[in-house]
Amino acid sequence: MSNRNLLILAPEELMDDDPFPADGGKEESCKQPISTELTGLFVEKPPENVVAVAGTDVTFIAKVDSSTLTRKPTMKWLKGKWLDLGSKAGKHMQFKETYDRNTKVYTYEMKVIKVVAGDAGSYRCEVTAKDKCDSSTFEISVEAAQQGEQTDILSAFKRADAGEDDGDLDFSALLKAAKKKRPQKEEPQIDVWELLKSAHPSEYEKIAFEYGITDLRGMLKRLKKMKVVEPKHSEAFLKRLESCYSVEKGKRIVLRCEVVDPNVQVKWLKNGQEIKPSAKYVIEANGNARTLTINKTSLADDAAYECVVGEDKCFTEVFVKEPPVTITKLMDDYHVVVGERVEFEIEVSEEGAHVMWFFEDIELHRDSKDSKYRFKKDGKKHTLIIQEATLDDIGMYHAWTNGGHTKGELEVEEKQLEVLQDIADLTVKATDQAMFKCEVSDDKVTGKWFKDGVEVLPSERIKMTHIGRFHRLIIDDVKPEDAGDYTFIPDGYALSLSAKLNFLEIKIDYVPRQDPPKIHLDTTGNMVSQNTIIVVAGNKLRLDVEITGEPAPTVVWSKGDQVISNTEGRIRVESRKDLSCFVIEGAEREDEGNYTICVNNPAGEDKAMLFVKIVDVPDPPENVKCISVGEDTATITWEAPKFDGGAPLKGYLMERKKKGSSRWTKLNFDVYESTTYEAKRMIEGVLYEMRVFAINSIGMSQPSLNSKPFMPIAPTSEPTRLSVHDVTDSTCTLKWLAPEKIGAGGLDGYVIEYCKEGDTEWVVANQDLCERQGFVVRGLPVGEKINFRVVAVNIAGRSPPATMAQPVTIREIMEYPKIRLPRDLRTKYIRKVGDKINLTIPFQGKPRPVATWYKDGQPIDPKMVNVRNSNVDSILFIRSAEREHSGKYELVLQIENMEDRASIEIRIIEKPGPPRNVRVTDIWGFNAALEWDIPKDDGNTEITGYTIQKADLKTMEWFTVYEHNRRANCTASDLIMGNEYKFRVYSENMCGSSDEACQGKNTAKIAKTGLVLKDNQYKEKDMSCVPKFTQPLVDRSVVAGYSTAISCAVKGFPRPKIVWMKNKMIIGEDPKYLMQNNQGVLTLNIRKPSTFDGGKYSCMAVNELGKDEVECKLDIRVATDPQKK
Repeated sequence: MSNRNLLILAPEELMDDDPFPADGGKEESCKQPISTELTGLFVEKPPENVVAVAGTDVTFIAKVDSSTLTRKPTMKWLKGKWLDLGSKAGKHMQFKETYDRNTKVYTYEMKVIKVVAGDAGSYRCEVTAKDKCDSSTFEISVEAAQQGEQTDILSAFKRADAGEDDGDLDFSALLKAAKKKRPQKEEPQIDVWELLKSAHPSEYEKIAFEYGITDLRGMLKRLKKMKVVEPKHSEAFLKRLESCYSVEKGKRIVLRCEVVDPNVQVKWLKNGQEIKPSAKYVIEANGNARTLTINKTSLADDAAYECVVGEDKCFTEVFVKEPPVTITKLMDDYHVVVGERVEFEIEVSEEGAHVMWFFEDIELHRDSKDSKYRFKKDGKKHTLIIQEATLDDIGMYHAWTNGGHTKGELEVEEKQLEVLQDIADLTVKATDQAMFKCEVSDDKVTGKWFKDGVEVLPSERIKMTHIGRFHRLIIDDVKPEDAGDYTFIPDGYALSLSAKLNFLEIKIDYVPRQDPPKIHLDTTGNMVSQNTIIVVAGNKLRLDVEITGEPAPTVVWSKGDQVISNTEGRIRVESRKDLSCFVIEGAEREDEGNYTICVNNPAGEDKAMLFVKIVDVPDPPENVKCISVGEDTATITWEAPKFDGGAPLKGYLMERKKKGSSRWTKLNFDVYESTTYEAKRMIEGVLYEMRVFAINSIGMSQPSLNSKPFMPIAPTSEPTRLSVHDVTDSTCTLKWLAPEKIGAGGLDGYVIEYCKEGDTEWVVANQDLCERQGFVVRGLPVGEKINFRVVAVNIAGRSPPATMAQPVTIREIMEYPKIRLPRDLRTKYIRKVGDKINLTIPFQGKPRPVATWYKDGQPIDPKMVNVRNSNVDSILFIRSAEREHSGKYELVLQIENMEDRASIEIRIIEKPGPPRNVRVTDIWGFNAALEWDIPKDDGNTEITGYTIQKADLKTMEWFTVYEHNRRANCTASDLIMGNEYKFRVYSENMCGSSDEACQGKNTAKIAKTGLVLKDNQYKEKDMSCVPKFTQPLVDRSVVAGYSTAISCAVKGFPRPKIVWMKNKMIIGEDPKYLMQNNQGVLTLNIRKPSTFDGGKYSCMAVNELGKDEVECKLDIRVATDPQKK
């Protein structure tokens, strides 16, 4: 016995509170092609034997050294021979992977949460990396927790979680809770497992019901491990079912066995219940083969199956594997303000899949009643809901399945209120209406109005409205006491908007009758200068101009040369006493220009010119594009809008989104002034789109057109282990390994560059990208010292170069010629005639050696033997070997006056010729002595033996006397007296026996030795008998399409002739019928009868003494489908 370490883990040593998701990466099996090298990759392996206490946690650690690997290794945890535990990741089993960049060691962990009895068994961890593979096996034993009372073994079958997929062999919750025992009456304890082991499988369900076992599948698996099945010979089965089958969910599986009797009927059972044929279960019989096909397997098909033939059975188990659940719709990023609702939504490939949600490294659980997180599952959609976001919720959120992972970023900002339109000062006259209006960015914000610090309350004359983002204060029938400072304060924000209401008093002075007209312009309000008025696009302009003069003057408004006379419409003129009103409803950019008001009366004329400037939000920026990308960054540039809205641009706001998503995420909260922006914190390998908003003092523009999709990717790291493989007078062969970090951009190839020592100009050696990890740089100057470097290239650009510490001197190094003859060619090389010979002889030497072949001291004939020479080997090729190819071949390798030689002896052999001159030299008793001469042609190899055969002249049937006889003589014994024998001999060598034998010319006759035969007087008994049927034909009723047979038995001598008839018509050579006669038992086989084959069948036996006949009736009925009934 080998010494094996036993490790018992206490509960406190097994605890590990660090949560980690299942590794959903790619999985590869250790079963690689034949060239895979089995090497020791593990630095640390799990202990071979682990004893865990039920209910505790246990962690297994394996470490792999990747310093010698060209790519990242892949770890796979298995249970038994086939069960992949990666698909069972969940609450019960968790997997973790870490990497130490300093030591280049990968650490893999498998953690089993709350170990149960079903976790006991054999486990294996396999690691693969391209062409290397290693594995480690270990055993888990589960002990019951130490308690005052002995725990029943069935208590280990309490289900820890109701989910089926939280562990493959978690058979908990198998038994109902045991009732409390009455202390006054102790009932004898019954061992249920002993009952099950001794019971018939048909009674399992009854015992399970009686003792409260609810999971029959788990009971059968446990019972199978406890039972010791005695191997026994099967009389009914030629080939039994496999011990177990594995199939992916939704696929088809075929269970196949072979029976001895091709006509026997079998039954198929599932967990002890007979399976009826249906669309899901297809039962077929083909000769000796019996198959059960299960279509579209589900988890319900994971059970024990039996094939029953009479009293004999064969068993198997079917394990249904669920495919890895992948994420079909990735998670979007969110940008919200405090208090808003957040919904992270993903879609998976399977309904009802298990999804784990994480915030940073913390798992989010569903069972917390006071948790702010809610989880929603709708078919394939899974949603994480945060009712009211706070600043503490900022970070990265992850969703994990057993076959995929996605993440999304949540950004939360405090509420900020932007003033889109400030309230303006007003000047109104008595009885007119005054309206203050402002616009804020949030339509849900409420507020209060104040006059001179006192809150304004609504009344019949004063009204306050809130419609969307607009807040209005309307004062009807303005009075002098309404003049003052008005302020609007939004609720919850340290912000106030103020404006002044000026009351215009009308003074009546004495005016002479002839008073020239006068225009009185109000220079307050919207007028930024004496003759300029600024209006926001979309707003209303109402310009009240006071006019005096006696008599009342005539007022004319015009824009340029065009007179404005409309009294209705968007642009109109309203006239009142001593007042002219110019109104523009919903100002547009085209309304900008110089306006003239001209008044005249008989006493004179007056003119005034106004410039109306329309300001608006700017046009959207143009030509948004990505000019460069990094691993998680991208640089975006754009052009300023063609129209700035009439007001200077303050800056820009940027947004991004993942391609295919509809949710945009803000990138900056403060106005950004430049037209180039570097976006950060992006996910490598994901397509993004960007858009930009322009902002001026009026507001924010419409978004620009989306940029073309771009992907953040980074160049690879530098290639590793650059080295010189070979140097000649004009070339240098370089080799290297792939970069350690490749990233989502992949690897397109390599660029090789060189320069002379001391120069700074690098020359590209390859015109096209080199995809291999080696390159021969040609055309180099002899004797120069050259520096080399290799750069990896992908879609993101060039990686940092890999260089060598010292320059390389271009000069070929003289190396003596050396032939490295393979070990199998150092002895005699033997092949058969007609075989193909292909010998590869490696050698070394610099410069390139000259290889020459000789046969028996003479140069080889190129018509008989083909030779191909390269820099490193020489190949000798014979398409079809013949005897004349045998001989001593010598390879001579020469470099100038130096040489090396190697010899190979090739022998081509074939079957020998027959021996010569076989003769009987002596006869005595029942023996005969034979001798012969060796064959002329030994097949180019030594004779290994002879085969001697004898034949009686009466029968001339040949029988072997000796095989592999080494000598050229032998003695044939046990010959029969009175018989005469002939003999023949075959010769043998390595290729086999000779095609012909040499037959002896003389014979050996075994003479009788003085015995006289006295004939007894014996009267032969007369066995003649009239044909008589001892067993008649029996009426039968069979189903159409199923082959049948009718039988009877007859006796008679001489042997009677048998005639089969149907409806008194003789059945001829019809292939549908097969007639058999076995020692008087007569059988008529009818192949797949139809209704036409029904009727009366008779059998007649006839010999020279008489005849006899029997008949029966055969009914053919049509099969009916029981489901249609």
